[in-house]
Amino acid sequence: MCLGVPGQILDVDDSPLRMGRVAFGSAIKEVSLACVPEAGPGAWVVVHAGLALDELDEAEAQAMIQSLAELDADGEGA
Repeated sequence: MCLGVPGQILDVDDSPLRMGRVAFGSAIKEVSLACVPEAGPGAWVVVHAGLALDELDEAEAQAMIQSLAELDADGEGA
């Protein structure tokens, strides 16, 4: 099973590898943006294994974040 996590692009390095810093709440990670060439700072993306796979709008991102929080809450004490 794969899990994609939504994050917001902070900045983009347009080098040949097209990397960017992406915020996941308070955590900031370096992510490959090669698969989302149109995404820029402020855009929301779904990230799996250090690779942004798709761009999504803020409402979709917030819904995913809420769903992940609910899954985490359901898993506590298990």
